Amino acid sequence: MKTIAIDFETANEQRGSACSVGLAWIEDDEVVRVEERLIRPRDMRFSSFNIAIHGIRPEHVEDADEFPEVMDEFFDDFRGATMIAHNAAFDFSVWRACLDVYRQSYPELSYLCSVKMAQKVWPHLISHKLNVLAAHLGLSFMHHNAAEDAAVCAQASIAIAHSLNVAHVRDIPMAIGMQAGRLYSGGYAACTLRKK
Repeated sequence: MKTIAIDFETANEQRGSACSVGLAWIEDDEVVRVEERLIRPRDMRFSSFNIAIHGIRPEHVEDADEFPEVMDEFFDDFRGATMIAHNAAFDFSVWRACLDVYRQSYPELSYLCSVKMAQKVWPHLISHKLNVLAAHLGLSFMHHNAAEDAAVCAQASIAIAHSLNVAHVRDIPMAIGMQAGRLYSGGYAACTLRKK
């Protein structure tokens, strides 16, 4: 039962323009591995808005692999995993859009949204953005670096599990009335929280 946090950065406003992916593996209540890969988007159009956010420029990715090759490296990790993203609606729409660009089928996995989890567990915070959560947890990181964002997402999820007194991050949905999202070969289902 693998649990992995994921974060994408995109080259422009198109969801299918991933230019970086960060991954953080959770085992036994700790982050045990963090990886980042640059991705060469099929359409090498970088917007100045996106560059200002993450600092990745076309010259940084010109020698990088494209999306299928980058993600294939982690294929075995993803199969059957519980994935987590901070604002999962964005990151999983990027993943789907990139797979659609290359006409590839979706992997079989479930996913959680750490924004929704944080909103439920720490409703008093002024915001549930990743930098606010990091400050709340006393973590320092380089925001909008995919690897660091994934690692903070993973650490926040572990802290949420602790505050709920559940054994694993994947037990959080049961504790808060969350329905995990799913990717599967025929499509996807969004991660949702039951209304009170």
